[in-house]
Amino acid sequence: MIPQRRSGLVHKLFMPYLAYRLRKDFNRFEYNKIDILPGHSILLLCNHFSWWDGFWAGQLAHVYLDRKFYIMMQEDHLQQRMFFNRLGGFSINRQSKEVVQSLQYAADLLNDPENLVTVFPQGALVSNHATEIDIERGIAYIVKKIKGKCQIIYYSALIDYFESLKPSVYLHLTHCGTNYDFDYERLRQHINAHHKKALVDQVNVDH
Repeated sequence: MIPQRRSGLVHKLFMPYLAYRLRKDFNRFEYNKIDILPGHSILLLCNHFSWWDGFWAGQLAHVYLDRKFYIMMQEDHLQQRMFFNRLGGFSINRQSKEVVQSLQYAADLLNDPENLVTVFPQGALVSNHATEIDIERGIAYIVKKIKGKCQIIYYSALIDYFESLKPSVYLHLTHCGTNYDFDYERLRQHINAHHKKALVDQVNVDH
């Protein structure tokens, strides 16, 4: 696996550029607020349907969740874009024996309450029109290996254009408990119920 080589300086220089790109390429970037637990790291789970997903998660971590950003990426994707390694990207190869090493690596990062790790539980790009969110079992492995206190947050990212030439991004956040009260089946049911509700709520979203 490829470990992260996050640079505080690179991150500091990159975030203004990311804010500029979001303003340039999107009409709005909206998210609802939930209770953020103090003294907890954050495992951020989200649906995965676009090239932008990691950038939206990074922006959310920076402007709202207030944690150091790390992200699990497919190894071949990270190899093609090694710059992301300096922004907290580390790799997973689901066809390799090193997959357990990557999951343990994510758990180790989450032992630090200042950290946030983004993982795409679907494991692949899936249309945001999908009504079911598959949650890979690797999420359970990560959570059970975390030694510190960790809050689990999920969001459904949905886009609409409405009256604009540029799309608007809406992140529908929900609190999914902590590593201490974790149950895989309950998490799966909660995320899917939340995603279905987000699809309904999106019809009436302010624009």
